[in-house]
Amino acid sequence: MEDTKAFIEQAYSVFNKRDIDSALALMTQDVSWPKASEGGKVVGKEEIRAYWTRQWGEFDPHVEPLAITEEDGGKTRVRVHQVVKSLQGAVLSDSEVLHVFTVNRGLIAAMDLGDEADTTGPSAAFAHRSKLGTHRGA
Repeated sequence: MEDTKAFIEQAYSVFNKRDIDSALALMTQDVSWPKASEGGKVVGKEEIRAYWTRQWGEFDPHVEPLAITEEDGGKTRVRVHQVVKSLQGAVLSDSEVLHVFTVNRGLIAAMDLGDEADTTGPSAAFAHRSKLGTHRGA
C-alpha cells in the first residue's frame, strides 16, 4: 500500500506543478483519461498532453489526495480535495471528488471519475466558465 500511496501522491504532485512529461511517464501508452473540463475521454499520452494544455489555458485546477484506498483488480480509489480557479484567481469550484485509478504493471492505465454517473459532459467542477476566458471545444 505504501508504494501505491507514494506513486499516486507523486502523480498528483507533478500534475499540480504542471510537469506534463513527469506525469505522462507514470502512465501506459494507451492510458484512458476523463476530460473533466470538456466531457468525454482521451486515450493515449499525446491526447492527454493536448487536453491538459487546453485545460490549463482556461482553468487553474489543483487536486490534493485526502484518502487513498487500494482495491482488488488493480483499482485505487482516491478521494481528493479539488479547487478549480479561473486564470484570474477566482474560485470556481471547491469540492471533494472521487478518482478511480487502474494501475497495470506499475503504471496508470486509466483514471475515471468515481462520483459522476454521466461522464459525457463536463464535470460539475468545470461548469462555471471564466468570464474573461474563452471556451474551446474538444
